[in-house]
Amino acid sequence: MRPLEDLLVVDFSQFLSGPLASLRLADLGARVIKIEKPGSGDICRSLYVSDLILNGESSIFHAINRNKESFAADFKQPQDLNHIKKLIEKADVVIHNFRPGVMERVGLSFEEVKTLNPQVVYGEISGYGEHPAWKSKPGQDLLVQSLTALPWLSGNQDDGPVAMGLSIVDMLAGTHLAQGILAALYRKAIHNTGAKVEVSMLASSLDFQFETITTYFNDGNVLPVRSKNNNAHAYLGAPYGIYQTADGHLALAMGSIPVLATLLKCDALLAFTENKFSLRDQIKTVLADHLKTQSTSHWLAILEPADIWCAKVLDYKSLFSEEGFQVLDFVQEVTMGDGFSYKTTRCPIKIDGEHLVSSKGSPKLGEHNALILKEISDGKN
Repeated sequence: MRPLEDLLVVDFSQFLSGPLASLRLADLGARVIKIEKPGSGDICRSLYVSDLILNGESSIFHAINRNKESFAADFKQPQDLNHIKKLIEKADVVIHNFRPGVMERVGLSFEEVKTLNPQVVYGEISGYGEHPAWKSKPGQDLLVQSLTALPWLSGNQDDGPVAMGLSIVDMLAGTHLAQGILAALYRKAIHNTGAKVEVSMLASSLDFQFETITTYFNDGNVLPVRSKNNNAHAYLGAPYGIYQTADGHLALAMGSIPVLATLLKCDALLAFTENKFSLRDQIKTVLADHLKTQSTSHWLAILEPADIWCAKVLDYKSLFSEEGFQVLDFVQEVTMGDGFSYKTTRCPIKIDGEHLVSSKGSPKLGEHNALILKEISDGKN
């Protein structure tokens, strides 16, 4: 039995952040009913990150909405709103990621939902919280990255701001919401009381930078400075970074420069008897030139036996052929209600030795309306 079996989640969220939270709850055993607008549904159904279309819709939607049900309903229609409220009465969790004020306008704020279901756990994600100057800004990942200084940590010193290559803030906010909901469910089980769990993308992005922000506050408010080349962390000295080799790339973490000089037979590195942070750029320049002279496998054969923290840099094709990836059994095949199957990732959590997998793919828009309406009329969960 999975930890959240018999729990019902009514999920109004769209795009990535909220749906990631409900996906994790579904993986843990909860039944997730996704409320969508008739006709168009979750905007993510048509949000394409490439030209790839899976069964008529975006691959993003299929990846993040597997293992859920879809109920198409229009807030503006009294009958549909009544159906939604009946679902909420049965729900253990309600999730949304609308801008502040939207749920209040349709009559589904936390206070209003609490009158329908006093023990409900009500989770919401906003872009920027309730600050009057920012709360109306679009809560979009790249914009939040930019407003929280995150792009100044990637890339090299002269690159200007470099955004992360994933919708990282969406994913962080969704993870934080799932954590908060799980904590609230634990309290509910003990004290039979509901909760309102609030997460903002702004706060999630700042929390992500706890290490660098703490350093900034306690280091004279000096801004982090990326190394001029091979940067991987603004506050770590050489050799920390990714380096080109004769046939690929090599990642090097922390290490003694004199030891590296001897192992790599790099005479130029011997000039640096101390690994001072101020010498970071000079050391990295010497190291980068030297590592280009041999293959990645050549350097790994020298460094790994000496217990130097290093790794080859893989792309997806090479990663998926590695035994280290294959033993994870991380790919699962899921099937939609119409029989269409696709490959995707599984939940990373393992409980009692069991991987949390499910063969249930993403739902077609309104696919479960008939089933859910029957359950509502029959008084079933």
